[in-house]
Amino acid sequence: MPKLSIRDINLSGKHVFMRVDFNVPLNDASEITDDTRIRASLPTIQYALRQGARLILASHLGRPKGKPNPKMSLKPVASRLSELLGKPVAFAADCVGPEVEKQAQALKDGEVLLLENLRFHPEEEKNAPDFARRLAALAEVYVNDAFGTAHRAHASTEGITHFLSPCAAGLLMEKELEYLGKAVENPARPYVAIVGGAKVSDKIELLENFAKLADTVLVGGAMAYTFLKAEGVEVGQSKVEDDKLESAKALLNSAKSSGKKFLLPIDHVVAEKFDASAPAEVVNAASIPAGRIGLDIGPATRAEYAQEIAGAKTIVWNGPMGVFEMSQFAEGTLAIARAVAASSAVSIVGGGDSVAAVKKMGVADKISHISTGGGASLEFLSGLKLPGVEALTDRA
Repeated sequence: MPKLSIRDINLSGKHVFMRVDFNVPLNDASEITDDTRIRASLPTIQYALRQGARLILASHLGRPKGKPNPKMSLKPVASRLSELLGKPVAFAADCVGPEVEKQAQALKDGEVLLLENLRFHPEEEKNAPDFARRLAALAEVYVNDAFGTAHRAHASTEGITHFLSPCAAGLLMEKELEYLGKAVENPARPYVAIVGGAKVSDKIELLENFAKLADTVLVGGAMAYTFLKAEGVEVGQSKVEDDKLESAKALLNSAKSSGKKFLLPIDHVVAEKFDASAPAEVVNAASIPAGRIGLDIGPATRAEYAQEIAGAKTIVWNGPMGVFEMSQFAEGTLAIARAVAASSAVSIVGGGDSVAAVKKMGVADKISHISTGGGASLEFLSGLKLPGVEALTDRA
């Protein structure tokens, strides 16, 4: 870990500003419907409290567009966090200003204050220096445990680090950097990357980086049809990004010339229309008949991909193999989840649908690391620098 960890600093009696990711789903009654993100930050919060920190927690929730919106208040999160910690969690009605400063100053060792939604102020997303300075005024030490927002240069993830020192990674952030860093810099081989999802355009940088890093790339999801079409294969009515055909062709050629395996589906599950009631048919060929839409990888592709996965020492998976939301087109994604779980490789899974698949199969505990940051892990694995990580204090 090239960055300072929360374990490297003395927190006793210090006011610690901790950026967490409490962007949880709420129903119309403002009740939390899934507290996974709150639970994910508990080890860091509990560690800080055990060390005697005076803890100030900050997060965003939803997209309130820079103004207060009671439907996106973090107040329900304070109640839930208090239940999970088994101790009171004070709540501030804002995240900056004299009243909040007073509440922060009044904290004693081992006490917690949760600030109101950072994005109720437009300056948060604009990374306005004055707003970052006001956030920093609440504390002496900065800890970032919100990997899911580390790809954004916001006031609470990047700006604040110009006014506080040291700036350390929380335990969740540290774990993300450790696993993803290894996958980028020093993976055990053979290294198999599995990439799915709808669009090549969303993941072109990821695919380009995997074509360099991995030994084998397995492609599924709607993006596979852009690659198949680039190879001159008939894809029927399947979704294709025609403006990305040249990029797809270049990627296939570069993988071929460097001796990498870049595998595309050899059979498909298709339907006449994109519809939950549409009957599924299997096409035992790489080409898809006119009038049919490819909606999942077929049984032969699943078997071929599972074989590649079985021989891997490092596996990174991002994105579903088909229309995972519709049961008749979910089997490809579930088969990959089973194969990854059965492997003894170091496995990293990121992206909403891939994570949902391993949970649905009940194999989440068989995965080495489930990434909490969809966009952030995508950018990190694509070889891009994350502002929220770069801003932390170097260990050296």
